[in-house]
Parts: sequence; C-alpha cells; structure tokens
Amino acid sequence: MLKIENLSYKYPDGTVGLKKVSMEIPLERTFVILGESGSGKTTFLRCLGKFIIPQSGSVFYYDEDIKNMDNKKFRQTIGIIFQRLYLFPHMTILKNMSLGPIKILKRDRKETEKEAYNMLERLGIPELAENYPSQISGGQAQRAAIARGLMMHPKIMLLDEPTSALDLKTTNDLAEWLKELNEKTTFIAVTHDIPFAKKVAQHGICLNKGEISSSGDIKKIASHMSSANY
Repeated sequence: MLKIENLSYKYPDGTVGLKKVSMEIPLERTFVILGESGSGKTTFLRCLGKFIIPQSGSVFYYDEDIKNMDNKKFRQTIGIIFQRLYLFPHMTILKNMSLGPIKILKRDRKETEKEAYNMLERLGIPELAENYPSQISGGQAQRAAIARGLMMHPKIMLLDEPTSALDLKTTNDLAEWLKELNEKTTFIAVTHDIPFAKKVAQHGICLNKGEISSSGDIKKIASHMSSANY
C-alpha cells in the first residue's frame, strides 16, 4: 500500500503545485492520475519519486515514510520513467539498462548485462540490445526506458505521460505490454490520455489545480472531466 497524506507543494514563484492531496494506492495493479497540463500531475509524480521535496505532508510505503529510506532501498521500491526518457545517447540500450544496477546496487557487470539481455528477450525486444537510442523509434525507446527502470527491481514504477510521443498503434501496444508487466510491478501513470487510461487501469484520480477533483472508476472520472469541460 502506498499512502499519501496531506501532500502540498508550492513552487518558488508562488504557484501551487499540490494542495493537501491525500489518497491510498493499492499495489499489484496499474493506477492512473489524470488531468490537464498544469493540474499537478507531474509535481505529484516528482514528489513520489523524491525529486522534489513537498513543503508538507508525507508518503508512506506501507508504514515507512519514503523520506527516511536510504537511496538504494528507495530506488528498489519506487522507480520513475520521465517523459523525456533520458536514455544516455552514447550508450547502447544494454549499457543503459546495466548502468544503474552496477553503479547504485553494486551488482556484477557480466551478470547484470546478462540479466538485461534476458529481460529484453522476455519483453520481446532483444534486437534493441546493441542499438543506440538514436537508432530506435519512439515506441521502442519508451519500452527500453521501462525495461531499464525494471532492472532496479522496483516494487512501484512511476510513468510520466508515457504515450506523449507515441502514435495510436504504439500506444495500444504499450497498454497491452503494461497489463502483462503489472503482475510483478505496480505502475502509476500520469496522463491526459483517457483512452489509454481506460485500457491500462480501472481506478485512478483526476487532479485539478493541485487538488483531487474526482477518484475511483476511470469511466466515472472521464465523465466528470467531460462535464467539467477539462
């Protein structure tokens, strides 16, 4: 269980990112955070990923406050895939996937690279192993970034607008892929893509101006967003 209590964040210019957001996210499923640009979705994700520190409120993984976790334990608990992906352009996909486990978790290089290749095989994209990011498509890069994140063995994976650079077919393929992967990893995806949200999850929330405007069933949330003219 991921529990968020009264999470608030205000940017230096005074803009409110989040305002007393409280919720519980059950694990072993995909959960979505919907909302338009400026609604607080990415701010929320960055707080969960400890990339920004909220002025008030807490995030608990079961009973442990994430701010008290050491870096190694935290990165094995919560991983994040940013919208820009941040694949290192000078490294092959295999090297991209191996870097974190070797540097942060101090794993053996050969064993880590073998695990990375096996993961690419399991995910159906072994042909990407020796390619560089500039040599693959947007959809392949999205999958490679998720595969890289999974190499840290996180319990929870945060996805920031995962369909923003994808066409319809690739978006549908990604949705099917995530449904297969969430047997072992909980995905929390922030998105404005309602059709994608309906494909990957049944439950979620909608943020509006840093506050939860609706929660529960995705269809209910979509209806609320439509009636509120989002």
